[in-house]
Amino acid sequence: MIAGRPSREPGRFAPGRFGDRRRRRIGLLGGSFNPAHHGHAHVARAALRSLRLDQVWLMVSPGNPLKPARGMAPFAERLESARRVADGVRVIATDIEAKLGSRYTHRTLELLRQRFPRTEFVLILGADNLTQLPRWRRWRQMTHHTPLAVLPRPGYSRAALRGRAASAMRHRRRRATSLLASRETAGAPWCFVPAAERAISATQIRAASRG
Repeated sequence: MIAGRPSREPGRFAPGRFGDRRRRRIGLLGGSFNPAHHGHAHVARAALRSLRLDQVWLMVSPGNPLKPARGMAPFAERLESARRVADGVRVIATDIEAKLGSRYTHRTLELLRQRFPRTEFVLILGADNLTQLPRWRRWRQMTHHTPLAVLPRPGYSRAALRGRAASAMRHRRRRATSLLASRETAGAPWCFVPAAERAISATQIRAASRG
């Protein structure tokens, strides 16, 4: 839960599989959520505030191609853990990626733009994922079409800002507050969101639960 508010029923504010034509600004925070934790809620709140978004969707991946299946909890458990850290109104846990039949982010974004043609989507990443971005399928195409917001992660932020992906996008970097303003260059802009770093990770939670 966020800010002490009770979680709402899962489907009331969740995105529909077939989309809609509402004009909104939506942040997409994808991941395995194995399990979701308060660090994800912190990232969602920081993105909402800094980017002036209407909602953040916690997109629970049906299966991350870059992560081993061993140790991965069942999809239903991971989705439920994401619902527990969402507020159900402005931060939404969703299984839309599974419903779309997509496991690759570039394809998910293509399908979402088709179904929500008037929505402005922003892909939200931790600095650790910015470092790994060149390993993602069609990452250059993806970041050319979709604005990117990067949140700090302890031990990763400096390396990420000096890495291959940041270098390739260096001419498109913007301030967080102007990320969704009119574009001045070819390709989608990106920003580094100033926010407090949270060291908690799903790996630590799983280790603690085994202990």
